Amino acid sequence: MANRNYETVFVLTPVLNDAQVQETIEKFTQVLKENGADLLNTENWGLRKLAYPIQKKSTGYYYLVEFTAPAGAIDVLELAYRRDERVIRFLTTVLDKHAVAYNERRRKGELNSQKAKQTEAVAQ
Repeated sequence: MANRNYETVFVLTPVLNDAQVQETIEKFTQVLKENGADLLNTENWGLRKLAYPIQKKSTGYYYLVEFTAPAGAIDVLELAYRRDERVIRFLTTVLDKHAVAYNERRRKGELNSQKAKQTEAVAQ
């Protein structure tokens, strides 16, 4: 079976320092690579406020990874998330062709220029 497109977002506890955050991110990207995944894009969204408290914490370090992988890699990745106490939340989703196209446009910055054009047209 062919590899599918996925994206995963995980939230790390805010008590980590920058080196610990980087080490955790490296750990999960390495888990993906070891299980046959090709990383397409990674984004560090930084420290953000949570919508609701999780484990008595109101902020967390958000990180996004877009990748292609065989289905078995997801089970291994999510098991690694569950075993790591630094991860307070995670979500992995399968991307359809429309989501893949959207993400490619977003990475190229085309969406920002489209929004600017729309805003400009509304203003006139």
